[in-house]
Amino acid sequence: MKKVLLLGGTHYQINSIKACNRLGHYSITCDYNPKNPGHKYANEYHEVSALDKEGVLKLAKKLKIDGIVCYAADTAAVTAAYVAEKMCLPGQPLKSIEILTNKDLFRKFLFDNGFKTPKAKGYDNINEAIKDFDNFNKPVMVKPVDSAGSKGVSKVETKDTLEEKIKYALTFSRNNRFIIEEYVEKNGYQIAGDGFSVNGKLVFRCFANEHFNDNSIVPIGESFPYKPISKYTCDKVDNETQKLLNLLNMKTGAYNFDVRINDNDEVILMELGPRNGGNLIAEVIKYATGVDTAEWTIKASLGEDCSDLKMVDTKGYYSCFMLHSKNSGILKSVIISEELSKNIVELDILSNIGDKVLSFDNSGGTIGTTILKFDSMDEMLYKMDNMDRYIKVLAE
Repeated sequence: MKKVLLLGGTHYQINSIKACNRLGHYSITCDYNPKNPGHKYANEYHEVSALDKEGVLKLAKKLKIDGIVCYAADTAAVTAAYVAEKMCLPGQPLKSIEILTNKDLFRKFLFDNGFKTPKAKGYDNINEAIKDFDNFNKPVMVKPVDSAGSKGVSKVETKDTLEEKIKYALTFSRNNRFIIEEYVEKNGYQIAGDGFSVNGKLVFRCFANEHFNDNSIVPIGESFPYKPISKYTCDKVDNETQKLLNLLNMKTGAYNFDVRINDNDEVILMELGPRNGGNLIAEVIKYATGVDTAEWTIKASLGEDCSDLKMVDTKGYYSCFMLHSKNSGILKSVIISEELSKNIVELDILSNIGDKVLSFDNSGGTIGTTILKFDSMDEMLYKMDNMDRYIKVLAE
């Protein structure tokens, strides 16, 4: 029985812990919060922050682990790569992970290597950013360089709100650094989903439509398969992704996509997270394709043979949706219509009536998750784009 250290035990990381157990390995979790729900599924838990590279390395050496996994959140990906490198365990190149998980390094890398990418610049000085503001086409996005789950992200149209949004971004930055980048208009849905490389070659990917509330920048869910686009465009996304993997010398592991296609049919890689997606994306992909990317991630962390993983087309229409309130307050009720109930495959309500909940400004405002199955693409897209008609969340 091999020991696998899994960084984090949130609701979204339970899938990886269960996958480790299914494969017959000894699962160990660590993070700063012993109350996280995933820990009860692990064989062992240690209260060490997943962001503490040296603390996790010390723990990993003490436990004599065989593999380390970052799942569903970028924030601990550097820790996983650092520990793997120090202990000579299977893993992705540390320098490459640092680029992929740091927004200003990522934008610079794309620009320097000829990718289509929005104009962007990283800062640690607010006044410098305010002076540069007129050099950007508007609107712009202001983001912490090192956060995940849309935390600290704002869309800014005018200079008068810039300082406020920068200070908001910095509250979510461990490195006290932020980025300003020009907003990218999209043609159709933003492409989400996950992929997997074996020895650096992209062998599997499953694209999804990314859904947002009106005028929101926080994803409320993803639906599979991606609304039909030309094979030419899909091939372009694959080629751009493979080019990036080659340049970064990536090895075997999972990736989470955020891609936009503009009106000129150009591919813009918004993000390529070096881990499985959040929002239950891996779980939905398993329903839609039968491919259990969580299990493949565990295998990759142990250096096991992943050469059997192949591309599989989506069968059926599946989605994940994050239940949320549009305003902060005390949760009064969650009402799901009978018309949507017939689509529900899985439902987890994470907040109780009477709990204080946050507005859905980032993933921290999620009060529940659901996986849905539909009879057609039209039904799926209509319901996902009009969820306010089917789910009512009241917070006062």
